[in-house]
Amino acid sequence: MSEQKTSMRIAVASNRAEPLLGSVAGGAKSVDKVWHWGEDNMLPYALSLMARNATAHRRIINDKADYIAGKGLTFSDASPILRHIVEHANGSGETLRNVIAQLALDEAMFGNAFMEVVTDSHHSFLSLYHVDASTCRLARDSEHVVMHHDWSCFNATEARMLPLYPNFEQQEDGTLRAIVHYKDYEPMFSHYGVAPYIAGLNAAAILYKSDKWNILRLDNSFQLSGIMMLDGVAGSEADADRMVRMAEERFAGNPGQVLFVLRDHAEGDSSQFIPINTSSDGDWRSLHEQSEADLVVAHSWFRSLSGLDYSSGFSTERILHEYEVALNTVILSEQEQLLEPIRAIVRSILGVDASSLAIINRPPSRSKPLYMKVWEARKADGLDYDENDPEQQLLLAQITKYNIRSLE
Repeated sequence: MSEQKTSMRIAVASNRAEPLLGSVAGGAKSVDKVWHWGEDNMLPYALSLMARNATAHRRIINDKADYIAGKGLTFSDASPILRHIVEHANGSGETLRNVIAQLALDEAMFGNAFMEVVTDSHHSFLSLYHVDASTCRLARDSEHVVMHHDWSCFNATEARMLPLYPNFEQQEDGTLRAIVHYKDYEPMFSHYGVAPYIAGLNAAAILYKSDKWNILRLDNSFQLSGIMMLDGVAGSEADADRMVRMAEERFAGNPGQVLFVLRDHAEGDSSQFIPINTSSDGDWRSLHEQSEADLVVAHSWFRSLSGLDYSSGFSTERILHEYEVALNTVILSEQEQLLEPIRAIVRSILGVDASSLAIINRPPSRSKPLYMKVWEARKADGLDYDENDPEQQLLLAQITKYNIRSLE
């Protein structure tokens, strides 16, 4: 590859290819015929709502996505084109890590993620965009993805359709575009992936409802639940219902906290409040804690990496241990799943070897001081070391500084 051609590709990559807006005719294809995502085609909306309301559930999703996105990307300095893609992934000014972080969040929340690939017939540039997974549905031909901003009120004229990678189709602006569909495999599901925490949906719902229950108790100033028997005379059922509603609005706080019952007036006033005493606080707390533990297991994640055990003390050793387990069982495999198509796209479109592209991982806390030398750290970990090796003479601070420089 000549230097002149290399320079041209770098210059063009940051000046072209905004996300395609408006509708795509798609020839004879119909954009309103899609494979439903969920029974009513609204499963992503339900999963999004759950993630916005269940505290522990959202924290696990965020932390898992952050660890998978890593602290930046490392690559071979021999390729200026690869450096440019990492630093300027698209015309919106996003870095490749920005795109990967959004893909990781979608994958953690939905079990699916979508990335738009943009180039031209000459392969003179490459842009990569994240596409909100909740807006995407697979077309009935299983070869295209249909995107719409709101599937609850679908309008075909506002939708657009792109082919699944590796197929490209030319658009009205002259670009060639395709969609990469990432999905977590699940038996019996051939069109969409399934969120990894699918078995923990009930646990997430319990966490949300137990939090809501505490809010309702707070709104009612923790007043007792019970039945208020009122003596009175009502001319009709409508009058009786109106009197009960007025009493509820004035005295009951949240409707349902106190049940008002109106009975026929008897001799004397026998109105009384009958409390409903419960000792369910402990049961609710135990249920909340059990659901939290079940949800962590369903996510294939670790409590200390989501801040769920800080109340019992901050154990650096446990955090580092669980991080190592998560790194080798979850993080690295998810990172490889995200990077593999990107490497293939860079190689096929730009003709650049992207095998050196990798995500930088760094533990959430440091177990060794930065003034230690590499051989001293290896000795402390029980590994083979050579104190005369020039590379092992480096300070840990120097290695950290190099990694930080790679992020810039």
